[in-house]
Amino acid sequence: MADRGLEKADIGALSTEQQDKLRHFKIKTRIANEMYLRAHPEVEMLLSDFLRDVFVKRPTDIWEFAADHFSDPGLPGKIQIKMEEKASVNI
Repeated sequence: MADRGLEKADIGALSTEQQDKLRHFKIKTRIANEMYLRAHPEVEMLLSDFLRDVFVKRPTDIWEFAADHFSDPGLPGKIQIKMEEKASVNI
C-alpha cells in the first residue's frame, strides 16, 4: 500500500528549537490562509458548490467529475451569480 503520510509523528526527530520554529510556521501559515479566505469568499462558494454537486450527483468517477466541473467555462459566471445572490440576502 502506498504511503499516504499517515504514519505517527516522531517528536524526537526534531530538536526543541526546530519544534518551536515549526509551530510558529504552522501558526503563521494558518493566519495567512485565513486572511486569504476572508479576502476571497468566492473560494468557499466554489468549494461548497462543487461538494453540493458531488453529493447530489454521486459520480462514480470523482476525478473525471471534478475535472469537468472545474473546467466548465461557465463556472466563473455561475459563482459570480451565487455570490451576488448571497450578498443580496445578507443586505
